[in-house]
Amino acid sequence: MNLTFELIVRLAAFAGVFAAMALWEAASPRRHPTVGRWPRWPGNLGISIVDALLVRFLLPTAAVGAALVTADHRLGLLYLANAPPLLAGVLGFVMLDLVIYLQHVVFHRVPLLWRIHRMHHADIDIDVTTGLRFHPFEILLSLLIKIATIVLLGVPAFAVLVFEVVLNATSMFNHANAAMPEGLDRIVRLFVVTPDMHRVHHSVVRAETDSNFGFNLPWWDRLFGTYRAAPQAGHTGMTIGLPMFRDRRELRLDRMLTQPLREDTALSADEKST
Repeated sequence: MNLTFELIVRLAAFAGVFAAMALWEAASPRRHPTVGRWPRWPGNLGISIVDALLVRFLLPTAAVGAALVTADHRLGLLYLANAPPLLAGVLGFVMLDLVIYLQHVVFHRVPLLWRIHRMHHADIDIDVTTGLRFHPFEILLSLLIKIATIVLLGVPAFAVLVFEVVLNATSMFNHANAAMPEGLDRIVRLFVVTPDMHRVHHSVVRAETDSNFGFNLPWWDRLFGTYRAAPQAGHTGMTIGLPMFRDRRELRLDRMLTQPLREDTALSADEKST
């Protein structure tokens, strides 16, 4: 596997899933938007471009490159255990997903990390582009955590590529403002985080914000007691976002980038406690 192949696969998967989710949202929206796409999409898509360029500039080989180096030197627990490639791939995928879940919890619990992560939550609507809206500092920290996990475990490169593609796809899927029949949602969320499951996490109510941390596999929330089936106000009645940064100017790319450095006059007592 080479890094050009990785880039082509990831770009093709991104384009296909993004288009599919955008069309689904347009055809069958779950919620009536507060401000809609056009005030939000330039900033959300702009931040994703900044993230991609920054990663390619600072860490050009990224996670798959780290896995290739690890394989060349047979580093990590899975190589030391001589695990068969398929078993190593499955275990590596699951463990990477667990690490991302734990990372997400920590980013909510540690005040300094929450200041970085809260930009993701400051979107006042939720749709496919919210799944791309992460501060560059968070993207870099997350990538370093993934690289450390890959080296420690010895996750095969093919499993890392699959994980990266699936994680990006499920992030767009579970942030989509798309309606899924309730019965189908109950079945699908046994295997993957659905839009209705993850939308709870974007509630303005802090107890709901601190639930449903999974991006891909839904099992960790149930296992660790952070699962919440639905928002108290219902999916159409809930308020998306944070008590702070609700001015429409905060949807601009420049304002998004500086949010970790700023406070807001709308900061609630609950938010101050974090």
